[in-house]
Amino acid sequence: MSAAVDDTDGKDEGGGRGGRRSFWRDNSLTLAFGAAFLLVLAGQAIAGHAEFNEALAVDGLESVGFGPYLMSSDFAVDVTENWQSEFLQFFLYIFGTVYLLQRGSPESKELHKAGPESERDQRMGGHARADSPRWAGTGDWRQHLYARSLGTVMAVLFLLSWFTQSVTGVAAYDAEQLRQLQDPVGWGAYLASADFWNRSLQNWQSELLAVASMAILSVYLRQRGSPESKPVGAPHTATGVEG
Repeated sequence: MSAAVDDTDGKDEGGGRGGRRSFWRDNSLTLAFGAAFLLVLAGQAIAGHAEFNEALAVDGLESVGFGPYLMSSDFAVDVTENWQSEFLQFFLYIFGTVYLLQRGSPESKELHKAGPESERDQRMGGHARADSPRWAGTGDWRQHLYARSLGTVMAVLFLLSWFTQSVTGVAAYDAEQLRQLQDPVGWGAYLASADFWNRSLQNWQSELLAVASMAILSVYLRQRGSPESKPVGAPHTATGVEG
């Protein structure tokens, strides 16, 4: 989540300029975390299936198979309630760091750069370069849209996943109500329920705590070689620099 701007001007920095680079190495960050995501999601599905069947057994009901569980609202709500909190974290962080600063943190821009910055600094409009994205230099609505595209997409993903959580959440909640011989509730009533807001807020507070911790701890602590950290020997007051 480092705020520093890449200023390599398109140069190949990996193992020799102009040389052919490995697809796997060039995309290792995305590939590694993508693979880890799938493994953890599979682990959650296995553990969730076991826990779900234990709950059914307590209620004297028959267990369900792994396939039906994956298609159930119980599994879907457990997944989406975490997704929406992650997208909320990045949405707030991306927009918040336009104006909010933390002296000494690599997660913050330099103190004199608060705000959207000039078109020259952002390589927009007439300051776009030959290797700039095409919409960066159009000077019309496409440029304005592209200039806010990352935060906008994160906001849309948050709203979509939060909406999905509400739909799957009410289905799971009503299923539990029926198992306990109680009346189900409608979607509108569920949005005002403690279950919905407990699921949302318990994830939001953890994400916000993580961002705040990263911002302040990176002022004083270091991780050699990580762009999320300042160089090991950088002073604590250095702001917006990468390791």
